[in-house]
Amino acid sequence: MVVGIGTDICDLRRIAGVLARKGDRFAQKVLGPAEWQVFQVRRARAESRGLAYLASRFSAKESFSKAIGLGMRMPMTWRSCEILNHPSGQPFVHLSEELAEWFAARGWRAHVTLSDETDYVVSFVVVETLADAPASPSP
Repeated sequence: MVVGIGTDICDLRRIAGVLARKGDRFAQKVLGPAEWQVFQVRRARAESRGLAYLASRFSAKESFSKAIGLGMRMPMTWRSCEILNHPSGQPFVHLSEELAEWFAARGWRAHVTLSDETDYVVSFVVVETLADAPASPSP
């Protein structure tokens, strides 16, 4: 059963502006440890690749927070929700800390998709109950 759906569109120029003003502090606030490593590698190849990566993760976390019904309030934090990729390239949601416990207690599973163009990234998240999960407590 679908628990929640979240979507977000992000203007890369907006993220570029924030990065220009705040520098790496912004990226370190938004990205978890594994995402930070990928961001550094992509940015080293091309600034535009790093920017698109950061914007896509920002957007996906916004979508995820909407799908779970919390927005950006505890236990949802930027760094406790990471959007990583399987070797095939498929993105997936990796949770840690209190958010992982909170999410698992509800017996939920998340699906995420990302897409980017020259100036925008878009993300879409669907959260569903696992087939054998008990009835979920409300957010």
